[in-house]
Amino acid sequence: MESLTRRPTLLALAGGLVSAFAFQPFGLWPLMLLDFALLCWLLNRTKSLKGALALGWLFGLGQFVIGLNWIATAFTFQAKMPPWLGWIAVVLLSLYLAVYPMLATGLAWRFGKPRPIALVLALAGGWAITEWLRATMFTGFAWNPVGVALADTPLLGASRWIGTYGLSTLIVLIGGSLWLLARKDWRLAGGVAFASLALALLPAPAATPMPQRPIRIVQPNIGQQDKWTEGFEAVAAEKLNQLSMQSARPGSLLFWPEAAVTSPLSDERAAATPLIEIERSRAARVMPAYDLLITGGLGFLSNDRMTVTGATNSVFVLDDGGRIVGSYDKAHLVPYGEYLPMRPILSAIGLSRLAPGDLDFRPGPGPRSVQLPASWGKVGFQLCYEIIFSGQVVDRRDRPDFLFNPSNDAWFGSWGPPQHLAQARLRAAEEGLPVVRSTPTGISALIDPYGGVVASLPWQTPGVINTLLPDPLGPTLFARLGNIIPLALGFILLFAGIVLGRGRRYSTGI
Repeated sequence: MESLTRRPTLLALAGGLVSAFAFQPFGLWPLMLLDFALLCWLLNRTKSLKGALALGWLFGLGQFVIGLNWIATAFTFQAKMPPWLGWIAVVLLSLYLAVYPMLATGLAWRFGKPRPIALVLALAGGWAITEWLRATMFTGFAWNPVGVALADTPLLGASRWIGTYGLSTLIVLIGGSLWLLARKDWRLAGGVAFASLALALLPAPAATPMPQRPIRIVQPNIGQQDKWTEGFEAVAAEKLNQLSMQSARPGSLLFWPEAAVTSPLSDERAAATPLIEIERSRAARVMPAYDLLITGGLGFLSNDRMTVTGATNSVFVLDDGGRIVGSYDKAHLVPYGEYLPMRPILSAIGLSRLAPGDLDFRPGPGPRSVQLPASWGKVGFQLCYEIIFSGQVVDRRDRPDFLFNPSNDAWFGSWGPPQHLAQARLRAAEEGLPVVRSTPTGISALIDPYGGVVASLPWQTPGVINTLLPDPLGPTLFARLGNIIPLALGFILLFAGIVLGRGRRYSTGI
């Protein structure tokens, strides 16, 4: 042990590696608290800003390399790129993402080092701010903020007040308090324990009563290796239709996954109109048993009404005649997945985007709500990856009654789907809205407005979920103010750390 303490960078890397198991599919959330206690201890011992920056960077590197291993699986479905390139992508992405924890530890050491309590406060505040930056800079990559580790704890409900980045702040504060307890410093630990308990016990807004709304969520278990295979479209359609019609419940809403229909359901080319109407009618063959079909699909764009010049990854609401009642185009596209940045350069050296085809998707305008007929209320859409962006999933001027999150997690092995589900649960709890998830291979689920899973289907299992759509809650504090709350909390804690850090030094202690 003594030899390890002489190598703090190795301990920081090891702590980051271990902390990744606090996320799903393992969900060992106490590890995250212990690893932040370790990080505080290491920061307090380091003698230089350079050393503090190295600790944060290595901690983040370890956490991201393990937690994002599912990205490597996606490369196995793209014939134009070798599978080993996936692990290079994971490491390169992690090298960049680790910059944000590095900034947080640098701030904590620079402003909080003279006093341990100041160091913890500055680290907690800096962590919230830098996680928000990670979700924002260069189109953002918000996957696995440390607060998502609390999805299976009573503190999940605190997200309706302080958001996901506020939960990350709590994790750092609790971990730092454990370190302070080891130093026999009880003050901050007591305050954090009281604040955590208060946030967990604060009542949620009252539910908004809605008529009984039966739904069916379909999971066909169609793998990515089959989805775009020539001739497989008819097989996929048959699977979807069989599951949809099996003990169908008239008067229900029917939900299909992202890109469930691989032929375009909208096309701006003039000559394509009859074919598109036929395709929509095929998709709506199951509709005599349902009020509406809400499905993922593709749209083709054309600048001249003759040639395809772009595409959209979309959600369509179809009635029993195959007519489009409403639609949504994905706004937050996945770089290298749905479009290829610097296409002329990268395509020249043989690289391609991960999704099939050479035509880049174009982004839509952002969150929107669609009024559904009868008593269904309004639905908001977040297509797959978009659901991970805290504070960006709802049109706040036109609040929906529930969110639909069609996804295609068939790319992402066994780690990606449960991590994706955990982040969807955070969005439900933050906004006080039910979330419906339909995916080709799982995990499809219905999430209540408190973030609890009402029903789900296991990974790689075909099936359906027949249930009732829960009532939405009234707007939560986070739904009203968004990430202003965790950012304000982060800056307050950072400022408190700076002020306290100017006081007298504590003894070095543990």
